[in-house]
Amino acid sequence: MTSRVSLFAAAAFMVAASAASASAKDLKSIGITVGSLGNPFFVSLVKGATDEAHKINPNANVTAASADYDLNKQFTQIDNFIASGTDLILVNAVDPRAIGAAVKRAQAAGVVVVAVDVAAAGADATVQTNNIQAGQIACQYMADKIDGKGNVIIENGPQVSSVIERVKGCKEVLGKYPNIKILSEDQDGKGSREGGMNAMLGYLTRFPEVAGVFTINDPQAVGSDLAAKQLNRPGIVITSVDGAPDIVPALKGATLIQASASQNPTAIGTQAVQIGYDIMNGKKPENPMVLMPSTLVNRDNVESYKGW
Repeated sequence: MTSRVSLFAAAAFMVAASAASASAKDLKSIGITVGSLGNPFFVSLVKGATDEAHKINPNANVTAASADYDLNKQFTQIDNFIASGTDLILVNAVDPRAIGAAVKRAQAAGVVVVAVDVAAAGADATVQTNNIQAGQIACQYMADKIDGKGNVIIENGPQVSSVIERVKGCKEVLGKYPNIKILSEDQDGKGSREGGMNAMLGYLTRFPEVAGVFTINDPQAVGSDLAAKQLNRPGIVITSVDGAPDIVPALKGATLIQASASQNPTAIGTQAVQIGYDIMNGKKPENPMVLMPSTLVNRDNVESYKGW
């Protein structure tokens, strides 16, 4: 009798396990839309997401698209993902609020949406760097380097949540120093080397005395350094956020760039796919907002920095 009961229990367990396995959704396709695939950050993020997708399913199809910071273009990309039957969409929102309509369309079609790097209204989850902390540590380093006094510039960027939060963190730190004056904080460096260079040329033409500059990402920092060299303006402390590949030679070389609050875009992409796949299978994260800490890379520790 005991043997029959045991056999019955084992059979029931196998049936239940088989049913559970059968109910698990397979990850067949992922659509990724980011601000710009010309930015190494997003290239690394896509790589992390792609590698993780292929660990889950070696045959998973991953399509990455560059929105080029054009909201209408991003809407079209998301609609194309929906039409193609995509299981999971990772979106780096051009406009965190306005993207909500496209997020709803995707979810209505049964697609899980995970926001990466910046928030997206209505997304099932968000994975991003702790951008307030990143802005804080970059600007604290700058404030220390200029001995807590002097004229500084916050070189802003595209008004997505990550940039807004970095600037917020920076201002929180600089606000503690009565002898630091912020000359400008609202000019958009476009998130690019060219944009940073153009913004910096304007600053240095307008302002005869600048002690420090915080740029919202590394490409802008590199562009700003080039502008300072062009106008022969040494002695300026430049800090930024990213820890991008370009920043390593900049920190090792003869530049004005002194530090960058590093991110890990590969890990962001990896975790976004993990979380998205779990949500597809009914396992929601305890906290839908995942903040990944930033660490400061500077001239003293750059040799040990592993990079992206």
